[in-house]
Amino acid sequence: MGRRFKIALAGNPNCGKTTIFNALTGARQHVGNYPGVTVESKSGTFFVDGNEIELLDLPGVYSLSSSSPEEEVAFRELTRSGVDMILNVIDSSIPRRSLYLTTQLAELHIPMLLVFNMSDDARKRGLKFDTEKLERYFGSPIARTVGRTSDGIVELRSKIAKLLENLDGHGVPMLTYGADVDESIAAVAEKIDSLGIKKYSHIPSRFFAIKLLERDSCAMRIPELSPAIPEAESQIKHLSDIHAIDADSFMADRRYAMLSGACRDSISMTHEKRREISDKIDSVMTNKLLGLPIFLAIIYATFWFTFTCAQPFMDWIEEGFAWLSDFVKGAWPAESLPYLKTLVTDGVIGGVGGVLVFLPNILFLFLAIAVLEDSGYMSRAAFVMDGVMRKVGLQGRSFVPLILGFGCNVPAIMATRCIESEKDRKATIMILPLMSCSARLPIYALIIPAFFAAKYQAMMMWVMYLIGVVVALAAARILKGTIFKGDGEVYLMELPPYRLPTLKSLLLHMWDRSKLYLHKAGTIILATSIILFLANTLPEKASFSKDYSALISEVEKSEPDKEKAEERIAALENEKNAEILEYTVSGRVGKFLEPVFKPIGFDWKLTTASIGSLAAKEVFVSQLGILYAEGEADEESVPLRQKLAENYTPLQGFCIMLFCLMSVPCFATLAVIKRELNSWKWMLAEAAGLFFLAYSLTFLAYQVGSLLNIGV
Repeated sequence: MGRRFKIALAGNPNCGKTTIFNALTGARQHVGNYPGVTVESKSGTFFVDGNEIELLDLPGVYSLSSSSPEEEVAFRELTRSGVDMILNVIDSSIPRRSLYLTTQLAELHIPMLLVFNMSDDARKRGLKFDTEKLERYFGSPIARTVGRTSDGIVELRSKIAKLLENLDGHGVPMLTYGADVDESIAAVAEKIDSLGIKKYSHIPSRFFAIKLLERDSCAMRIPELSPAIPEAESQIKHLSDIHAIDADSFMADRRYAMLSGACRDSISMTHEKRREISDKIDSVMTNKLLGLPIFLAIIYATFWFTFTCAQPFMDWIEEGFAWLSDFVKGAWPAESLPYLKTLVTDGVIGGVGGVLVFLPNILFLFLAIAVLEDSGYMSRAAFVMDGVMRKVGLQGRSFVPLILGFGCNVPAIMATRCIESEKDRKATIMILPLMSCSARLPIYALIIPAFFAAKYQAMMMWVMYLIGVVVALAAARILKGTIFKGDGEVYLMELPPYRLPTLKSLLLHMWDRSKLYLHKAGTIILATSIILFLANTLPEKASFSKDYSALISEVEKSEPDKEKAEERIAALENEKNAEILEYTVSGRVGKFLEPVFKPIGFDWKLTTASIGSLAAKEVFVSQLGILYAEGEADEESVPLRQKLAENYTPLQGFCIMLFCLMSVPCFATLAVIKRELNSWKWMLAEAAGLFFLAYSLTFLAYQVGSLLNIGV
């Protein structure tokens, strides 16, 4: 019977770690968050020689220090007992920088296998490796791979199996930082040994000694190590007196010096090194004049691709839910639990189904984003936008969270932790909700086809995203010139070589995102749809302003023209339905607030949908689906987009999208703003400011459009 092992997958960002993870685990993956933080947790399983391997994909980090949440997570996971082996993925095209993390992992003395990934890029750069020397130096075997094409994966699996057979016999790294530093490390390690800490008995005391000498906050927060801190401070002072060192950086300097010697002995460069294709492409893609227009064109093409490919699938799903609703209405006896029947057809199918219709848009948008990320273009986009960001007072590093905001504002806000300047970080957090997150995409995908011709749809989507970016940058300029005034910082950007994304990686990326969307539709949106359905139907109206039954009966008897009779009856039924809806909780709230929202083109239905969208932006679509499904129990379902086109103008459609883009984000985003800024005041100020901004701009758009007779 096979055994179970746990392997930690570690490496720098952009080293191809994800492709190795996907190649080993395939679809047997689980995605979530680490407890207490929003850093993504991904694990998967695979089998080697009958043994079941749990592969834990650690966040991409450059070191095991504690300067970011990702590094803290990696530190915590690797020092916890239970990890049998480390799979250290290295970008072999830039070995010196990639091996910096390797030196820290080697200090853990956990059996380790080095995966020299991107071997094809290393060959193009003319790099040659003396594998045997490197293996002896780090005490670890080496496997050469090209993750995106799965080259070397078979050999990698074979070396994993071989190492697992003899975990106790793994090599010992030949790491030395100089006699004086090694003596200080030994002194602190001896103090740690004397403490007899059982919790970390599986980790060499030398590892923690180095961390204390670095004044690493993760290590210094470990209660069991606190008695050793005075000894560490004494040794820091000793080294400082001898070498006049900076305590915060001396170990980093020694590591790089050590790596320099190791790489000089084992890595050589042939004379065949030539200017790569990536450099030639970048001469155009990152050109001072062409870079920005190309970036905007690529974003436009992304939206055109999303709409064009998603539309047929959306139509099929929409027709499928309409058929399902009609089938349930027809199969469910009218006298049997009528209220539950309406809840299922209008609340669940109408609400959740109205959101699931837009799953193809989500899938194709994330497919396009995955292509841009995996190909290496996203780094170029950040480089191209760096100049623009500096003009509004921010640094290029702020652009990365803004791009992530197109997916979801919550992890994007968490990603601002990579911004060292506190003022830049706060300003970036405050403008991030203006990025069109994927939750707004169903709103755009509902409104745009309802009011705009097919040839203008991609452009309208592009315009909505562009409006968000422009307003966000303008807001950043104001914030950086007033509340968060301060000097900018230098940001050094790495441009990885262009790579051809693999189909497997793209499909897995789409699957991960669609799972999250479906989970959201099956939990938050389902619960909210049921609550909103109850608010849209209760209390039930017993008496009406007119005897609609008598009036309908009179029309049927007195009107000889069948077509005119149907029109008059439909008008009476709509009038009755309006009375029913206005009597409900939603109707009363909407009617109460309607005078406030009327100047921006909203009626009470749009008003209540806007309130419901605070739970999740997609609920705006769900709420409209429920509201416009009311009173149709005996009729065939009509697509929601058709109903909106019949009840509103293109100008109102544009104002709906503009308000949803600018207005208060979902509760989850507000909660993470409060947590990151540690301030209720800033969270409430953000909510109030966004509502004022949304209302002002939408008011201006609606009133000017009405005055000029545009889209009315």
